[in-house]
Amino acid sequence: MTEVTLTKVRLIEGTWEGLLQYSGDDIAKEPDIEVIHHQEVLKNLDIKKVIDREGAWSIRVPVPVECLSDGVQTFLIRDKQSSETLNKFAIVAGEPLEDDIRAEVTLLREELDMLKRAFRRHCLETLG
Repeated sequence: MTEVTLTKVRLIEGTWEGLLQYSGDDIAKEPDIEVIHHQEVLKNLDIKKVIDREGAWSIRVPVPVECLSDGVQTFLIRDKQSSETLNKFAIVAGEPLEDDIRAEVTLLREELDMLKRAFRRHCLETLG
């Protein structure tokens, strides 16, 4: 049985970089992967064998500028044969996101306050 792991190395200069590692039966197998954004397959995926590591491949995903816009843009890296998602990454941009984050922080604060009150009430009831 073959185990496949894809680990992010970094995102730099508009390119996501990762290390794909095969272990088990098919470590010599060449990767057959794709990157999906909004159900479209991205082009220019760069896959190179890592010379000094058996079963290891360097993956580079250049993010096309046309994929960048307000909000959260999610990219899935999948094995073509099994359709298994090996990894994913997201790029967040734009002003509308500020409102989303502020609203989320406000909700988290309200929940935390509620939990603090419940915990204090619990402590008073168990002590008294």
